[in-house]
Amino acid sequence: MGGSFVAGFALGFSLILAIGAQNAFVLRQGLRRAHVLPVVLVCAVSDAALIAAGVAGFGALAEAVPGLETFMRIFGAAFLIWYGARTLRQAWKGGGTLQAGEGAQSLRAALLTCLALTWLNPHVYLDTVVLLGSVSAQYAARTAFALGAMTASFTFFFSLGYGARALAPLFARPRAWQVLDVIVALVIWAIALKLILLR
Repeated sequence: MGGSFVAGFALGFSLILAIGAQNAFVLRQGLRRAHVLPVVLVCAVSDAALIAAGVAGFGALAEAVPGLETFMRIFGAAFLIWYGARTLRQAWKGGGTLQAGEGAQSLRAALLTCLALTWLNPHVYLDTVVLLGSVSAQYAARTAFALGAMTASFTFFFSLGYGARALAPLFARPRAWQVLDVIVALVIWAIALKLILLR
């Protein structure tokens, strides 16, 4: 059982480690010190729900419903293109700051953005529902495997959200915020392009 937990933790952590739109958003919230706890909780709980669904066999739904994967992919790409443009506009305007809450979204807006970046991203489903769900079938203790992957999500998001404060001296300058926003926008657009080009 312990081996299954460790395997789930290792695979879950390796999948979530890649920089993406969701992680970039959590990093930005952590740097700005705005609604960090609600944001990381939404990300971690959402991941846990998707992992549970994958381990329970929900991954078969994508194969059972023709066109579902294509719809999710195109819709997700459209959202990421819009969000990348919004982030680039923010970089153009400048004025980033590390004053807690200053210039930040409202809690409602932050949570809606976080939910959209999580649930409208097809890669999230591929990683958590399909891949983790498939791999979990190899383990007798599937519940332990799922708990390991869920623990990895909570560990990662809390570390990213609250660990971002260590970068506070760097992001005390507005120019650093502009550079971050440009990088985030480019990463998001690259993900969107990858989704569009997938066959």
